[in-house]
Amino acid sequence: MRRWRSRCCSPGAAGTTCRRRPRPRRPPRTGPPATPARTGRRAGAQLTVHLAAIGDILSHSRVNVTANRYAGGAPDAYDYTPMFAEVTPLLEAADLTLCHMETPLSPDDTNLSVPDVLVFNTPHEMAEALAAAGVDGCDFASNHTMDHGLQGLADTEQVIRDAGMGYAGPTAHEDEAGVAEVYEVPTEEGRTARVAHLAYTYTYPNSGTPTTSIPDGAPWLVEASWPSIGSEGILEQAEAAREDGADFVVVSMHWGDEYSHQPNADQQQIAEDLLGSDAVDLILGTHVHVIQPCQRINGKHVIYGMGNFLSNQSPDVAPSLLPGTQEGMVAEFTLERDDEGTVTTEMSYHPTRVDIRPWEMETGPHVVQLVSPQNYPETWERTPSVVDSLGGCGANALRP
Repeated sequence: MRRWRSRCCSPGAAGTTCRRRPRPRRPPRTGPPATPARTGRRAGAQLTVHLAAIGDILSHSRVNVTANRYAGGAPDAYDYTPMFAEVTPLLEAADLTLCHMETPLSPDDTNLSVPDVLVFNTPHEMAEALAAAGVDGCDFASNHTMDHGLQGLADTEQVIRDAGMGYAGPTAHEDEAGVAEVYEVPTEEGRTARVAHLAYTYTYPNSGTPTTSIPDGAPWLVEASWPSIGSEGILEQAEAAREDGADFVVVSMHWGDEYSHQPNADQQQIAEDLLGSDAVDLILGTHVHVIQPCQRINGKHVIYGMGNFLSNQSPDVAPSLLPGTQEGMVAEFTLERDDEGTVTTEMSYHPTRVDIRPWEMETGPHVVQLVSPQNYPETWERTPSVVDSLGGCGANALRP
């Protein structure tokens, strides 16, 4: 079932849309993060939304080569749909499904990723395949956001929108900085819930650690830099989305120490700040390329890292990589708001694994597979162990 998306104050093909006015830009923060105040709840009728989320879509050059072969090998032809075939029913079943786009997207399939160069560009067919698989929106808050400059950022947003999906995160459009993407979602109560999505990156120059460097000529990009605006700035944007009528606010965070299965101090403090308020209802973690644990704070969930949903990373490709780089999840959340405005969440997840196999096998490589104790026992054991490693959050691993 397709959802409605709100973006600007005009009637759309799927429903009436509305968007709040931009706020003045703030200078980068230099002092310690402020302690967030609890914000007012938005009371009203009870609402329930079933949301699915997937982690990093990291299309290395070998993934693109595979997509070309799936398309028959013709020049400039790419088909990613076989990669998502097994998980499509799960992505379609949710009321709202969100992804994290790690790399830029090319509208004309030029300047594409090449091996061993950490400047990426992915054919636009990737966005079309995700939309066909049931994904409703993606964020592009990444350390690769500026791989192709401001034009590459604008192209990526346009490709995602042209595929019929929503977009959250850094934007090339100054008047849209800090503004949430809002989805109008039919609920099981027969109402419509407004779900706001915000997204933040830890750096614009491709760095291994957080930076406050903002690209020249685009000072508004500070609004999607969490090291620059801190928890306080994120909460301001989340509360603005609330004031504009959002029933739920979801925040995607590009953060953490790469390849670490445990969250660092910054991640845990930000999660406490955001979920300790009433402005943010769910945090989706990306970037580290392995799964990290979940926690439940103030009745609401953070999944610190959802892992790689699609990539070419594997110890079979580079022996230095962890087995966990092939692993991800379809995270499923139930967001419930009671008639007093209090939001709580529940979580479950389907472990996934990217199957990187030779073409001579029955199915081609780079297929996202659902994990069970039978097909990948090590992944089935490792994923819940990591997810529960901070004491658990009440989330259950689901079999295919």
